[in-house]
Amino acid sequence: MTEIHGTKDSTLRRAAAVAERFKPNGTIGRVREYGNGNVNDTFLVSVESAEAGCFILQRINTRVFSRPELIMRNMRTITEHMSRRMRSDPLITGTRWDVPKVFPADDGRDYRIDEDGSFWRAMSFIEGVETFDTIRDTEHAEETGRAVGLFHTLIHDLPAEFLEDTLPGFHVTPGYLRRYDALQDRERPRKSPELLFCRRFIDKRRHLAHVLENAETAGKLRLRPIHGDPKVNNVLVDILTGKAAAIVDLDTVKPGLVQYDIGDCLRSGCNPAGEETQQWEAVRFEPGICRALLRGYLSQAERFLDPADFEFLFDSVRLIAFELGLRFFTDFLEGNVYFKARYPEHNLLRALVQFRLTESIESQEDAVRAMIREWK
Repeated sequence: MTEIHGTKDSTLRRAAAVAERFKPNGTIGRVREYGNGNVNDTFLVSVESAEAGCFILQRINTRVFSRPELIMRNMRTITEHMSRRMRSDPLITGTRWDVPKVFPADDGRDYRIDEDGSFWRAMSFIEGVETFDTIRDTEHAEETGRAVGLFHTLIHDLPAEFLEDTLPGFHVTPGYLRRYDALQDRERPRKSPELLFCRRFIDKRRHLAHVLENAETAGKLRLRPIHGDPKVNNVLVDILTGKAAAIVDLDTVKPGLVQYDIGDCLRSGCNPAGEETQQWEAVRFEPGICRALLRGYLSQAERFLDPADFEFLFDSVRLIAFELGLRFFTDFLEGNVYFKARYPEHNLLRALVQFRLTESIESQEDAVRAMIREWK
């Protein structure tokens, strides 16, 4: 008999019914909410069979991903390419690196659309690993950087045109700025110290929005496959060895600039307080963690990075923190339609955290650029 564990029993019962359609080798047992993602609904499903164990079931947010079937196409392309590279690259063979596997539904597709149009997919559950919302120490930081570097190494030779653009405009900062500006034109600005701070912060730094896009247009940077969201909590760490074992949440895989990924990894990893802290004024960018993350990343990725890629590393860290703050703030003004919010001002607080982090990054520009030069 299926066990339901969670606060929304009707949603969990529905998830259990969908889980039955993915041909598990056994009877569906316990179903519970899993993880703390900001976009999709995720469940851990146990199967009453020694061989089957557990699997992940997700309901994709189709307000964010308007064509979720393209996500699955990209996921097949990326995972198959990584698996081939792992079998042939002598520098990777023997390393634990788990690639998520997609489970087929009972109609043969790798997703299921239920009666109300919700889009579901099932994937393998990676055993013996743990995740963390913030970096624990420099060893963890180095492994997190190594994971992103290994992921890039495994996919860098996949032609970017083989991937669908599942989120047009994602990580294209000028587009987010245009959306924010259009919103300002439509509504009368609300006033509070926090809102005024955010608006002034954006206006003072709007010139930053174009730095990476201009570099691509000028031919200095080129499109490659990217993860799109390589935050600390998307890196799975082997419980026994402490080594990175996988990187998950492949929904945002698409053609892009690797600087987006490097910047996002450093942005999320070098903030000891984490993205959800209430104490936004105390947020800081930690240079010791930055050094360890860069060391781990570049130990893998220096094999394929170009000199120009190094030139824009600092810009990417500052830009992605600013960009995410801009996105959080815009979503707050629009009524929290993209990022899940637990209370009305949640995305406003998230924006304040990212803007304070941006200030801290700027204050340490010389030190961060010096770290990057050590690898050039």
